Amino acid sequence: MPARMSHNAAGAASGNMRARRTRRPVSRRGRKAVGAIAAGPAPRIGTPRFAARPVRVHNGHLTLRVDRHAVAAIIHELDAHCAEVLGSGSATVGLHPVPAGELSIAFLTDGALARLHAAFLDDPSMTDVITFNGTPALGQAGEICVSADTARAFAAGHRHDFSEELTLYVVHGWLHLAGHDDRESASKKRMRAAEARALALLRARQIIPRFAFV
Repeated sequence: MPARMSHNAAGAASGNMRARRTRRPVSRRGRKAVGAIAAGPAPRIGTPRFAARPVRVHNGHLTLRVDRHAVAAIIHELDAHCAEVLGSGSATVGLHPVPAGELSIAFLTDGALARLHAAFLDDPSMTDVITFNGTPALGQAGEICVSADTARAFAAGHRHDFSEELTLYVVHGWLHLAGHDDRESASKKRMRAAEARALALLRARQIIPRFAFV
């Protein structure tokens, strides 16, 4: 994979990107970006003030309406409250602030994300989130790719709010970049608890983006 995948998760999904496997992608199961929004490094755990990192948002779904500034705001809020979201004792289980640098988020169709799943994880099935580790030395924190179609279907089938479901996928990717892993029962339980804390924080701040299909 190139050192930077961002701007073009959509291009990658359509077969327009040459790839080298230099980052480990993570896919969430079961249950990238246009214009920098802000600039600055990620915070340390316990640091009360920080400069907001650049967030690049790519909307690869033709019928999804995305407020890029609102999406960047949730990343900045999670960064600012990293210790609270990760929870007490987080360092003892390998958790850490998301690395400094630009974070890219891509909102894609089911088909586009399935193509990334096949290209980087050798699994052509549909999924909801794929997270790519970045290269902090080059100013890249990572990339989170999410399926708006899967979020819509899951929300409708479980009577969940669509905007919260899609926000959850972004949170899930952010948590992977902070060291969370959901492959084992105990680590999955920790990650689900962190997801709940993150969503509670975003609800309390009233900054969950409102996504919509047009």
